Amino acid sequence: MCGICGILYTDQSRPASTELLQQMNHVLNHRGPDDSGIWINANIGLGHVRLSIIDLSMLGHQPMCNENSTIWITLNGEIYNFLELRDELIQKGHVFHSKTDTEVVIHLWEEEGEHCVERLRGMFAFAIWDDNRKILFLARDRLGKKPLFYAHLSDRFIFGSEIKSILVDPEFKPEPDMFAIHHYLAYQSVPSPYCAFKGIHKLPPAHYLTFKNNQITTQRYWKLSYSNKIILQNTTSITDLQAEIIDRLREAIRIRLMSDVPLGAFLSGGIDSATVVALMAGLIDKPVQTFSIGFSEKEYNELPYARLVAERYGTKHHEFIVTPDAKSIFPELVWHYNEPFADSSAIPTYYVSKLARHYVTVVLTGDGGDENFAGYQRYQNQPSDVVRQRFGNWFAKLKKMISHRKGEFSIFTGRTRGLWPILSRLKDMTPQRLLYYYRITHFHEGYQAHLYTSELVEQLGGVYTVDLMLDKYRASDARNFLDATLDLDFNLYLPDTLMVKTDIASMAHSLEARMPLLDHLFIEFVATIPSELKLNNGMSKFILKKAVEQYLPHDVIYRKKMGFGVPVDHWFRNELKEMAYDTLLSQRATSRGYFHREYIENMLNRHQQGENYQYLIWNLLMLELWQQMFIDRTLRPPESHL
Repeated sequence: MCGICGILYTDQSRPASTELLQQMNHVLNHRGPDDSGIWINANIGLGHVRLSIIDLSMLGHQPMCNENSTIWITLNGEIYNFLELRDELIQKGHVFHSKTDTEVVIHLWEEEGEHCVERLRGMFAFAIWDDNRKILFLARDRLGKKPLFYAHLSDRFIFGSEIKSILVDPEFKPEPDMFAIHHYLAYQSVPSPYCAFKGIHKLPPAHYLTFKNNQITTQRYWKLSYSNKIILQNTTSITDLQAEIIDRLREAIRIRLMSDVPLGAFLSGGIDSATVVALMAGLIDKPVQTFSIGFSEKEYNELPYARLVAERYGTKHHEFIVTPDAKSIFPELVWHYNEPFADSSAIPTYYVSKLARHYVTVVLTGDGGDENFAGYQRYQNQPSDVVRQRFGNWFAKLKKMISHRKGEFSIFTGRTRGLWPILSRLKDMTPQRLLYYYRITHFHEGYQAHLYTSELVEQLGGVYTVDLMLDKYRASDARNFLDATLDLDFNLYLPDTLMVKTDIASMAHSLEARMPLLDHLFIEFVATIPSELKLNNGMSKFILKKAVEQYLPHDVIYRKKMGFGVPVDHWFRNELKEMAYDTLLSQRATSRGYFHREYIENMLNRHQQGENYQYLIWNLLMLELWQQMFIDRTLRPPESHL
């Protein structure tokens, strides 16, 4: 696992700056502390910092080139099928000088050009400069496990694994992108291709980008399909399906055990990470090193369940109890996440990564189980008959009212004003989608109507956050609501929040995280399983739970889902109360002109009185601290990163 960066000037007579590339590498050093490299050829320069995982020799040094130095690559990630690709390429006459997966990608590019990404099984973000074609090629893995940002300025194209590597360019002046901030407030992270900084973009997952003759072209190369379903005839076929789930997952785990450095696993106490540990234990000949995080607040603490699994499989188990240390953790989080990021479970993920790095360099995680098998509680109570019974009449009345008074915003005033953007999209909105939208968002249109100042509303010019969700639904080929919603989460929540959380928290400590449940061949198979076998009579992950009964304790499989929760509600009434008030109601924050001060103050007060506004407060707090660190430059980065 590594960090990559690069710059290409449109003026071919302008040489790429060694000093700038060194600075770009420096701010990415936590992603690759073992080695660093720079390659420059006239107006093009590539940078790389390396976390050595496979082939620890200097033969793995990057940027790396082909035999005649006409093709150069800087790659971040792991290609799990590189050995079979290597054999295939050798048979075609290609000569290899290392045992790395990076060199395989170079030769695969020579054979297949842009289509090379379709052959790769793994997690990756990489850039290739092809001097023969004078083309810069960037690619990102199917599910967004590895990040990639870029900026196309008037005289240059610049890219990096993290935004910080672009910000070191003295020609780039950081400004907030209010459209990105608008979407962040709703979805708790900035969705691709948006970026919190004006002028910077994310390359979306499953896309590649070509830059030639000062022109950018992007192309999607993969999309998950839910249209083809397997047909199960009887109990025996369901039993066979359970066995196939285990076999396919075991194979996805097996190929992720390839490593020349120590390897372990996160163990949260939930079914996903527990299953990974259980199958992993059967594939290696020594105890698995497992790592768990807990809280002193009992309702958030999963350590007892993690211990059940650790004891059953005789793992070398390590635990850590998280307590809020705002003075140290907030600058760390803001600095590493680059953009405002409002998933508070970044805290335990950050700490468990720090714990694990003392013992191993690679961990396997249980990420992806909920999106594959409908594990989130928000999928519950969504059957059409239930939603229709609870919300159908109300929704029909509003729809009729809109049809009679179409386009009249004035009929919505005060607390109902935020309904207008939702109801003006009734063609694509259903009661189920509306309910799900309210469940997954923080500041949806109903909150925005009271939080945003008129100046911000005018600046946004009628761009609504609900449209992001509706666009994902429209793009899905799923034939029922649950499959379409799983597809939505695979294209919105998982890449833009979950993958970002795991990548940043782990790489902050130079730790590589691998996710077998998100192997693209595995999820393509799971997408063919009928949705009623995932959410069955109110039981989430039904087919997965049946499949793992022989591997896990009953109490781990069938306990109530907790998620990777954080006791932020307690913290904002106690340890973090003063910080929340002082930060969000400060002159600096309120003078930005984005939000109504009295609305935020009322929210803070109501939280103290027992109502729960933890997610909204956390969202605003992370936004303001990001502004202070990256825009105002008044909040200093952690000393270790200066």
